[in-house]
Amino acid sequence: MLRSITLGLCCALTFTYLWSCPPLVAATTESEALDVKPESGGGVHAVAHMIFPAKPAIIQSMLTDYKHWPELFEVRMRMADLKFQNGVTMTDVRIEHALLPGERRLVTESHTLPDGGLVTDLIGGDFKKYHRVWRLSPRNGGAETSADFELVVAIDSIVPDWLVALATRRELEAHFRIVKEKALARSMSEK
Repeated sequence: MLRSITLGLCCALTFTYLWSCPPLVAATTESEALDVKPESGGGVHAVAHMIFPAKPAIIQSMLTDYKHWPELFEVRMRMADLKFQNGVTMTDVRIEHALLPGERRLVTESHTLPDGGLVTDLIGGDFKKYHRVWRLSPRNGGAETSADFELVVAIDSIVPDWLVALATRRELEAHFRIVKEKALARSMSEK
């Protein structure tokens, strides 16, 4: 019974996404790109190249401000626990998503990269895979940030990966837009 209700919900959401989503690969400008697709071994793989209108130090500080990290997303989430130890940050995030009933728990460890950026890996929760990498470098004389992003994620659910890929694409587009808006505001306030 539960399986048939879930499958019916997936089908309804599928038609909504298919009618409202552009193709899975899109470029926002000539120098920006986002590619999101299901992986053959299960899960979703996303890669992106973004240009942010602020210096790398601002982007790095935004991505590592874990207390305010949920503000960088449209999906409802909250920080349940946060610990710093020996250069590693452990986060326990609870995520509410329209594709999944209730809250999903994502427990990760993050550490910064020496040349700018961040690596985050799964250590527990309701996900099968979670690996995220941000690589940041200066652009335009250091006034902007060139960012390479990669995400591999698999949720412990019966929702098909192609549907998760569609939702992930929308969430990443919103995430990048929010980071850009907040980065521009911070950059302007520092001038």
